[in-house]
Amino acid sequence: MSELIQVENAFTIDSIPEPESLEDVIYSLMVNPNLSSINYFNDFSEINISPDSIGDSDTDESGLFDIDAEGNKIAMSTHAVHHHLQNNPQKAIEILISRAARKMICAGAQPIAISAFLYHINFADPKGQFIASGAKKGLENAAVKFDLKISEKKIRFDHFSEHGPVAPTIIISMIGLIENKANITTHSFKHKGNIIFMIGRTTDDIGSSEYLEFFHGITDSPLPQFNIDNEIRIQQAIKKLNKMNLLESASPVGKGGLFFTLLRAAIPNELGFDVTTAAETRMDSFLFGEAMGRILVEVHPDKEDDFVDALTEMKVPFFTLGHVTKGELRIDDRSYGFIDKMTVGV
Repeated sequence: MSELIQVENAFTIDSIPEPESLEDVIYSLMVNPNLSSINYFNDFSEINISPDSIGDSDTDESGLFDIDAEGNKIAMSTHAVHHHLQNNPQKAIEILISRAARKMICAGAQPIAISAFLYHINFADPKGQFIASGAKKGLENAAVKFDLKISEKKIRFDHFSEHGPVAPTIIISMIGLIENKANITTHSFKHKGNIIFMIGRTTDDIGSSEYLEFFHGITDSPLPQFNIDNEIRIQQAIKKLNKMNLLESASPVGKGGLFFTLLRAAIPNELGFDVTTAAETRMDSFLFGEAMGRILVEVHPDKEDDFVDALTEMKVPFFTLGHVTKGELRIDDRSYGFIDKMTVGV
């Protein structure tokens, strides 16, 4: 626990200078292999990078499967984490499960079951025991919160007495049920002129983000801001909005932060976005921070009033980000080019 306190005390966002050039950050992160749905560094084919070959999956990272002739479907996804397993394993796995559940719910699936595998751990060592115990607590707590069934053994171990430079890593697999295929919601923007909203709160938080690690070279920082009860409220709101047929698309803010979530939504249909950042939040945090509990949604203008009324009644925080464009990418009234240029030569 002392290691966790040291990390929390050592890092403050004020110690990180705000970048002078937003373009430098964007094009630096574009070659980050962890943002592989934006670039194709993990595709070893000879196919050129283009809007046709990047981020064109309608369901993003969650796979959908037909399970019978009647068209019933299930969703399945796999996620991993290594940040802070050695000093805060319970919070780390709760965040991981929340991310997985949020992604499924955005796609219109109801998460129902989960299994976990803990790699590169020596559970004969006290540190290994601490990780295993914390991970078990986090898994059980998240399973209760999200009403998930857990595989019988809960966490399976891959034991390494000397794992060397490989950090302990936990991998989870989640299965979801799609009760009504009409509720399937994709992450891609649909039409120019649709309104883009953010559900959840913004915060000055860049902890454990791709931006902080890849652009600033800082690997030792706190986990992103997270409250599991707020996460549940946000996810329940998405489920209700989806059933009311108020969403054109929905995307959890994930790796790369809001900017790359917007980019993943824009690429499939070669659309763009015109958004305004929050004045009270640092621009780098607003665009590239990975704080939890935020979902990007697209709403048709004709349904805006019903959308606003529904969230107001649920007392869920939200704000208007901007609108979908024909292909231009604009932030705070400044143009950053067009979507087709973002996927050429990366």
